[in-house]
Amino acid sequence: MVSKLPLLLLLIAVTCLSQFYRVSNSVIAPELTRDLGLTARQLGWAGSAFFFALFAVQVPVGMWFDRYGARRTVTALSFVAMAGAVWIAEARDAVDLIGARAVVGVGCAASFMSVVFLCSRWFKPVNLAAALSWVFAASNIGTLAAATPLAWIAATIGWRNGFLGLAAVTVLVAACFFGFVRDRPPSGAVAVGRRETFAEIAKGLLEVWTTRGLGPVLAMHFFAYATMLTVLGVWGGPYLYDVYKLDGVQRGNVLLAMGVAQILGILAYGPMDRLLRSRKKVVLGGAAISVALLAILAVLPQPPLAVAVALLTAFCFFCAFGTVIVAQGRALFPDRLAGRGVTTVNMAQCLGLSVLPAGVGYIVEGFGNSDQAYRLAFAALAAGLVLGASVYLGSRDNSTASPA
Repeated sequence: MVSKLPLLLLLIAVTCLSQFYRVSNSVIAPELTRDLGLTARQLGWAGSAFFFALFAVQVPVGMWFDRYGARRTVTALSFVAMAGAVWIAEARDAVDLIGARAVVGVGCAASFMSVVFLCSRWFKPVNLAAALSWVFAASNIGTLAAATPLAWIAATIGWRNGFLGLAAVTVLVAACFFGFVRDRPPSGAVAVGRRETFAEIAKGLLEVWTTRGLGPVLAMHFFAYATMLTVLGVWGGPYLYDVYKLDGVQRGNVLLAMGVAQILGILAYGPMDRLLRSRKKVVLGGAAISVALLAILAVLPQPPLAVAVALLTAFCFFCAFGTVIVAQGRALFPDRLAGRGVTTVNMAQCLGLSVLPAGVGYIVEGFGNSDQAYRLAFAALAAGLVLGASVYLGSRDNSTASPA
């Protein structure tokens, strides 16, 4: 039996890098604001730029997966991420930062969907959600590294040098991914079909978009992970600075706790669909608790720091149900449409991540970076989750389904 360990370790490595890149703005936001002269709105757009780029290239990434495989696609795009990291290190103003984060977003566009694409081939459907939860949970080592460790790096050698080092690590991971990852299990485990033409791939994409039950999954996926990461990855740090005046390491410690909570949440949600025999119940339960926690943050005027930290940490735990939605979306498609299917589902998440951080930036700037501004932001995020869940109520529950 061929070991899946090298595959899992390298999937964790590429997703760790993606997680670090996507949340790194939060803990060093005040330093970026100071050094680059950013407004709250520009900081919001810098957070969204990464995800807008992810969204923009999801269709070609899906086509590349089905045409060339995840191994080649992830390797090639990782060098784009490296170039973006170097640009961040050399950024001089908001335009540089926003543009560089967009380039990094393109470079990370295949990372998380390569996990779904490859795990759906290397693991049985009944074990898919659990496998995804373990990889996605471990990937949050990148989130943790972007908390206290990044704050320490920024305070000692500077955030610019930190991103130069990250560019070197990205190249190393890309080389290992190309050298050790394979797109399918050994011959005989999964039949390998002929390579499709681009016309056939485009036809398959139309088939994906007309799949029954896709719409409600996309609606929930638009808000689920995007809401959590808007808090953890973009605005959690500025909130702790503007409202509670925490310094870099203090902010990093809180974000570290939030990141650990997210990891534990992902691990907890992983087996829940099998225990409850329903992915839909798991998602709706997680959404309901997340809305309640955001509502409390919205109605409490500047709660004590310990209360705010407890609420933020609990929110990151309970809002970690996005992995279950990913597994539900993957189960809608046959293996021949796997690449286009999972990247189409991911487009909803990327679009949400493009809209929500920037939208919060307008709220925060409009109300003067005050406690009231953040309370309104929490209320808006809660309303978005309610909207997504209301559409998701019409989804098909497929906790034990496997693609045809």
